[in-house]
Amino acid sequence: MTKSNVLLLVLIAVLITACGDSMSLGALSGQHQVDGKTGLVVRNFDMAQIKRGESVYVANCAGCHGLNGQATPEWRKPGADGKYPPPPLDGSAHAWHHSTEVLKKTILKGTPPDIGSMPAWEGKLTEQQVDDVIVWIKSLWPDEIYDIWYKNFESNQ
Repeated sequence: MTKSNVLLLVLIAVLITACGDSMSLGALSGQHQVDGKTGLVVRNFDMAQIKRGESVYVANCAGCHGLNGQATPEWRKPGADGKYPPPPLDGSAHAWHHSTEVLKKTILKGTPPDIGSMPAWEGKLTEQQVDDVIVWIKSLWPDEIYDIWYKNFESNQ
């Protein structure tokens, strides 16, 4: 084998190893990929988790936030009691302006009583159920909204 063939084989081995390592690191760290055509972050949600989240949502949240997270048209207007109605969760309101931690805290602790009427779900839903609901909610968001949310809250972790 010539010296140039050995060098070529070493170079190929290094490239294969480097590509394999970077692919493994991305998969292990849960990093999202970017769609080459749109430039938007591609979601890597577990479909089983989305289904579980939808079931929990329909059973516990849809009565206030709407079956598909659409809420009511008047969600920005306080009621006679001064409290705001439940907002949409489908990406058309402000849920995507909050980190996963804030969304989780809001579900577990409820809204401040002077602002809204969302009850605390702590002790009623398991942590896994709350996580599943949050993933289902994020699955409703348009790609552009999810991309902005991800870049603002998740990409720095």
